[in-house]
Amino acid sequence: MLGCVIHGAGDLRVDDLPSPEPGPGEALVAVRYGGVCGSDLHYWRHGGVGDFRLTEPMVLGHEVVGTVAGHGPGTEGPAPGTPVAVHPATPCDTCPECRAGRRSICRDTRYLGSAARTPHVQGGFAAELVVPAAQLRALPDGLPLDRAALAEPLSVALHAVRRAGDVAGRHVLVTGAGPIGCLVVAAAKAAGAARVTVTDLLPKALSYAAVAGADTLVRADDPADPGWPDEADAPDLAIEASGVAAGLDTCLHRVRRGAVVVQLGMLPPGQSPFAGNLLVSREIELRGAFRFDTEFDDAIALLAREPALAGLVSAVVPVADAARAFALAADRSAACKVLLDFGS
Repeated sequence: MLGCVIHGAGDLRVDDLPSPEPGPGEALVAVRYGGVCGSDLHYWRHGGVGDFRLTEPMVLGHEVVGTVAGHGPGTEGPAPGTPVAVHPATPCDTCPECRAGRRSICRDTRYLGSAARTPHVQGGFAAELVVPAAQLRALPDGLPLDRAALAEPLSVALHAVRRAGDVAGRHVLVTGAGPIGCLVVAAAKAAGAARVTVTDLLPKALSYAAVAGADTLVRADDPADPGWPDEADAPDLAIEASGVAAGLDTCLHRVRRGAVVVQLGMLPPGQSPFAGNLLVSREIELRGAFRFDTEFDDAIALLAREPALAGLVSAVVPVADAARAFALAADRSAACKVLLDFGS
């Protein structure tokens, strides 16, 4: 079977991999689509994500959907042929964070396609995937697999919005209109946000934010853009989704006093410059958001209700042409979410 394997920075290969066999408690999934994520691009370009560095070849991918192909001995789960989305995390359920109900920051979790531990956790960019059957979610009738492939990044967005607190009736600022930022827009609107303002450097990215439901689009590099909120209309909260310090700095300067800012985008390793003095003088609360937990089920339900979110899928590329898919996904002037197609 074909799989998309990263061997080092700049060394992405489509390899012929052995077909896996499910064991007790496991299910075999015939993968149809896999979404190329920002972390996949980081492994491809830089050989790592943040502090997680490649030390061995790794199958990429954690945004995967397909159909159940079988089960291991004595395993219960969705019947063969059932369309499913795969929850990519396996928390330990025993660490202090898990026991406190914060499984998204489990200190010993296994996450598909992650170099956070060695041996690395192999990912889902392969024609067949074995996972614990408990991580499968049967899709609602009418939700196509290509739209369902947005479930993992939408879960990340839903978790970030929940970390922000109650957004109903409030003005939300989102910095960064990549796939995650656009899905933060959708998550905020679904949570009742009265207005969502989105900033980005690229007009194409902002056009995708409009598809997701953004009310106001702002060119981040234009101080005179009329969409910037004035002090009287300052956002009640902000979610930083660009992963650059300038985005966080924008959030701190633009939100009202006493606001909440959620850092969702993964900042580079080491120190990041931003106006930390404003945390004190304006009593701004800065919170982090990492991955998700139960939001995965909510994401699937939201995708079933919102067919317009399919418009965030820019292209579907056969896995044999993975190099082109990654190059396209990295070009934010041309694409939002790019899917790899593992189907025949």
